[in-house]
Amino acid sequence: MNIAIILAGGIGARLSTDIPKQFLKIDGKTIIEHTLSVFEQHSQIDEIAIVVNAQYLSEMRETVQYRGFKKIKKIIEGGTQRQDSCWAAIQSYSNYPEANLIIHDAVRPLVSAEIISEVILKLEIYNAVTVAIPSTDTIYKVENSCIQQVPNRKNLMRAQTPQAFKQHIIEKAYLSAYFQNDFLCTDDCGIVAKYLPDEPIFVVAGNERNFKITHNTDLYILEHLLNDACKKQVSSSIF
Repeated sequence: MNIAIILAGGIGARLSTDIPKQFLKIDGKTIIEHTLSVFEQHSQIDEIAIVVNAQYLSEMRETVQYRGFKKIKKIIEGGTQRQDSCWAAIQSYSNYPEANLIIHDAVRPLVSAEIISEVILKLEIYNAVTVAIPSTDTIYKVENSCIQQVPNRKNLMRAQTPQAFKQHIIEKAYLSAYFQNDFLCTDDCGIVAKYLPDEPIFVVAGNERNFKITHNTDLYILEHLLNDACKKQVSSSIF
């Protein structure tokens, strides 16, 4: 069973908008609607769960009904931090320990069907799978505004989503993590790597289009890419 968990609990503070960025409209749809459509249309996704801020639960239910999404079975109230929202979704599937939980950011609407398929394929071999792309920039480790170290970028990759796990594996990692008083993490693979160090995490190749909407310039890029994709579809249908 392949279950997509779409994390939409953020408030988009870095974008400085009146509403969370996942609810901003681009090309006639909210960003989260674009994201949900990718998973809704994917033949291998059996079910979708959305984790959303409590203030937007009603709006999300209305959107799901209006758009006619069939695979969305749960709309879950998110927590204070990303990890709390993810944990709420993980717990909601405790009765499905062998299910594949495919966790994706709502604000990565251009994830491809090919990436999702590859993640699902690798879950036949591994219990934990992530998506990443090589770092093209040099990365500094900085302390007190001074460079402390310059890691070899050949060994560095930039994390994307989806990040996917067998339910019992990610649940076990989170249970171990929550015993720590200072537990704070923004990456689910980081939790598995730290608390289940013997569990290998396979990396699927991502792509630059699968970027996360974070700043205002990202909205312009997304709009351009969506318009370009729409023009190509129209052109191919004509010819």
